[in-house]
Amino acid sequence: MTGVATVLVKTFLAAAVEAIEMVTIVVGVGATRGWRSTVLGAGAGFLVLAVVVVGLGFALSAIPIGPLRLVVGALLLVFGLQWFRKGVTRVAANGLAGLRANVADDPEVWRGRGVDWTAFVLAFKGVLLEGLEVAFIVVSFGANAGRLGAAVGGGVAAVVVVGVVGIALLRVVLRIPRSLLQLVVGILLTTFGSFWALEGIGVSWPGGDGAIPGLLAAYVLTATVNIAIERRGVSECAAPFGRSEVTTWHA
Repeated sequence: MTGVATVLVKTFLAAAVEAIEMVTIVVGVGATRGWRSTVLGAGAGFLVLAVVVVGLGFALSAIPIGPLRLVVGALLLVFGLQWFRKGVTRVAANGLAGLRANVADDPEVWRGRGVDWTAFVLAFKGVLLEGLEVAFIVVSFGANAGRLGAAVGGGVAAVVVVGVVGIALLRVVLRIPRSLLQLVVGILLTTFGSFWALEGIGVSWPGGDGAIPGLLAAYVLTATVNIAIERRGVSECAAPFGRSEVTTWHA
């Protein structure tokens, strides 16, 4: 019984780290780009993941995860840096309130027909990569201890618990001012993208996933410095004009 409990707890904790990254990407993309295509992408990711897991079973450990990390990491890095730049610019020019308070008026939210492929692909690949990571953890812990059932239970419980927490925090996320939200999502995507892309080319991070908070802190510091520089530039450009002209320029 003790062996079952140990495997269950270890698998839950290890899988929870990957599940947090998965939920962070889905919630961040959904809150920034819109939910329809994000949910479709996440659902497609889970569907493909289920087919892969059922089809391969224990052979999952033979899948080379490096190339997938590189592709997903590079994609997150590209979009993350774009949102990082826009978030810095908007926060510097308009403060935390952003360009518009109403989400429906935000130019980043997809309102066209069909699927927003940016949101779809980011959610799909985030779910697929992190889901495979969870599956690897389950197979490794379960096979080594001879307790596959307990490992599966721990992995599934981690995804469900983290997912429920993410849904519960959704209202809080949606209350974040648009400029700040875009900056936060940009920082998170850039952090995960840097981590996975470098892992994909063989870089071994000190502390493994423990390096992510360090990367996050570095990007937060970078954003803070850039916002300060941008605000100083805006102030210097606005100095020759009166108050009304500055307000018009910010609108």
